Amino acid sequence: MINTVVRQIAFYTFERKLHTERRNGELTADRVCEIWMEVQRESLGPAIELKPGYEVFWAYIPHFIHSPFYVYAYAFGDCLVNSLYAVYERANAGFAERYLAMLAAGGTKHHSELLAPFGLDARDPAFWQVGLGVIEGMIGELEALG
Repeated sequence: MINTVVRQIAFYTFERKLHTERRNGELTADRVCEIWMEVQRESLGPAIELKPGYEVFWAYIPHFIHSPFYVYAYAFGDCLVNSLYAVYERANAGFAERYLAMLAAGGTKHHSELLAPFGLDARDPAFWQVGLGVIEGMIGELEALG
């Protein structure tokens, strides 16, 4: 989940900074690498040592070239599942039926329609806090082990 959510949000941040700066003119490869490293340092923090050569790792991510800003889908999906899981943990009955109905709908409905039977609204910041809270709990468990 950390890779899916934290890393993908960092990828989005990189893309946003890159495209924002690009509005002012062409960027050199060195500047693109600098932006990448700035975002990675902020995202990963001091516990991760970024070794020489990491500055070009942005180039191996095809989404940046072929599907700009696509990475949001990973974080969105993971937080959505986490929020559904939190509803499941609190559910008295009927969750399985609602969940199976959601899966059966596939891509025929907008996510707002799919989430409504669970009392979830992706436009509400609390929706995201629930999903992120699941990850926060897992991080807490990992820290307690250390």
